[in-house]
Amino acid sequence: MMQNISILGSTGSIGRQTCAVAEHLGIKVCALAARRDIKLLESQARQFSPRLVAVYEENAAKALALALADTDIKVVSGEEGLIEAASMAECDCVVTAVSGSIGLRPTLAAIDAGKRIALANKETLVCAGEIVMARAREKGAEIIPVDSEHSAIFQSMAGMAEEKELKSILLTASGGPFRGKTREETYYKTPAEAISHPNWSMGAKISVDSATMMNKGLEFIEAMHLFSVIPDQIQVLIHPQSIIHSAVEMIDGSVIAQLAVPDMGLPIQYALTYPERKPSQSSPLNLFAGDMHFEKPDIENTPCLGLAMDCARRGGTAPCVMSAANEEAVGLFLEGKIPFGAIYECVAAALESIDIIEKPSLEEIISADSFARETVKRIFSKWSL
Repeated sequence: MMQNISILGSTGSIGRQTCAVAEHLGIKVCALAARRDIKLLESQARQFSPRLVAVYEENAAKALALALADTDIKVVSGEEGLIEAASMAECDCVVTAVSGSIGLRPTLAAIDAGKRIALANKETLVCAGEIVMARAREKGAEIIPVDSEHSAIFQSMAGMAEEKELKSILLTASGGPFRGKTREETYYKTPAEAISHPNWSMGAKISVDSATMMNKGLEFIEAMHLFSVIPDQIQVLIHPQSIIHSAVEMIDGSVIAQLAVPDMGLPIQYALTYPERKPSQSSPLNLFAGDMHFEKPDIENTPCLGLAMDCARRGGTAPCVMSAANEEAVGLFLEGKIPFGAIYECVAAALESIDIIEKPSLEEIISADSFARETVKRIFSKWSL
C-alpha cells in the first residue's frame, strides 16, 4: 500500500473521494493541487497538513497563501507548481485527477521521478498515450488506472500469464442520462439535464461527456494505450445498471469481469493499495437487487462516440485535437453559450480544420491542443454573430 501521496485535482469529484480514501486508510497526503477552488483547498490543507499546496491560477494561489499564512504549508502556482507537487521526493504515488490536458506535463514529471501514477486524467493518455506509456516503461513507473472501467479491465487481467492470452476488451457504458433519445430530442438539452447522471456522482465536465458519450470515446483511446491493444480489440457495451464495470475476453472463450456498486471510492482505493486489498467504505453489491442487460451503442444518435473511435484509428494528433476541442466546447455549453448538440459540431469542425500529424512530438501535441481550442473559439464567435 502507498504510504505518501500527492493529489492533483483535489477539489474535484475524484480528488475529494481520494481525500476520503486517504483518510480511511491512514495515508499521508504530501501535496494537494487544484485549479482555483481555494475555499475547499484551504479546508483540505488544514485537514491533511501537506507540505505543499499548488494552485494553477496565480491570483488564487496568492489568496490561498495569505489564508494559510499561519501554517508552514508552502503554496505554489501555475504549471510549475503542479509539476512540483507531482515530483516531491517523499511522495510514493501521484493521483492525477485534474481535468483536461493540464495534467500532461505533471504526469510526465511524476513518471520521470519514478512515482506510481494513479491515473484519473483521461486526456493525458488520449493526447499523448504513446509518449506517456513509453516514458513509464523507460523509467519503471507504474500506471494504475482509476477510471472504474479501466480499473475493472486491469483487475480482470490479473493473473494473465501472457499478453497474447487477451482476445478483446469489453468496455461498458451506462449510456448516460439521454440513453434511447435521438439527436433531435437532445439538441437543446440544458446543462442541468446533461449533468444529471443516473448512476454516478461526477464533476460537470465528465458528466457532460457521459451524456454525449464522448467519455466512452476517450476511454476507448485510453484503453488502447493502457493495455496495448488495437481498436478492433475493444467493444463498447451499453450496460445501464453499471454493475459490471468492464470485462475481458480471453482466447479460450472465457470472459472475466469485475462487478461492484457504482462507487469511485473502490477503484481509487485499489490504485492506492495494489496489489493488496483493504476493507473499503463502499456498500456491498447485492446481485438480487435487479437484472443486468446489455445493448449495442447507438452511434447515429451519439456521434461523439463514433468520432472518437474514428480518431483512435486515425491516431497521431487526431485524438488530441478531438479532446481539446471537446473540452473547449463542453465549457461553452456549461456556460450556456452553445446548445448541447453543438458540442459534436464544434469537435467535428475542429477536426476538419486542422492538419493531423502522424507521429507528433510532445511540443507538437501541445501545439495541436492549443490550436484546437482556438479553432472552437473561432467557430463559436462566428455562430454567435
